[in-house]
Amino acid sequence: MKSLVVYSSRTGNTRKIAEAVAEALPGCHLHPVEEAPLPEGYDLVAVGYWVDKGMPDDKAKKYMEQIKNCNVALFGTLGAWPDSEHAAHCKVQGEALLTDPAQGNKVLGTFLCQGRVDPAVVAMMQKMANSAHPMTEERRARLEEAAKHPDEEDCRKAREAFVDFARALGAE
Repeated sequence: MKSLVVYSSRTGNTRKIAEAVAEALPGCHLHPVEEAPLPEGYDLVAVGYWVDKGMPDDKAKKYMEQIKNCNVALFGTLGAWPDSEHAAHCKVQGEALLTDPAQGNKVLGTFLCQGRVDPAVVAMMQKMANSAHPMTEERRARLEEAAKHPDEEDCRKAREAFVDFARALGAE
């Protein structure tokens, strides 16, 4: 199976998960999005992103626009709990970028886990304390937990998810 792993990473979180995904897909090609080849000719294209306002970040979205007639699986990192409504919404939003029938893609699924939020983003959120994202105790606790991720357990789960995605395509 010929696989491509492409990732966009701001803090290194998504790069860490991309490396775990690459371990699960022997012989795959791993590239940061800035250096990624076109996705044509691969049996599986894995695209990683960091969540920005509930969507894949802009660099990942731009790459995803080029993906046509491919088997695709997504992975990403976010500051929210990975089993939250917000995370579920993020998965739907990311997959929707690839599922227009005219694109001809088959989306196998998305793996999300927590990741440390860029301190500049946290500082911006603190300045906006009385707006949409107030710095509540719950938010502070969640961000402190997110700072511990991705950890080895997140990497293990990412590897498992991508082994399953590859098996769905008939890979051993």
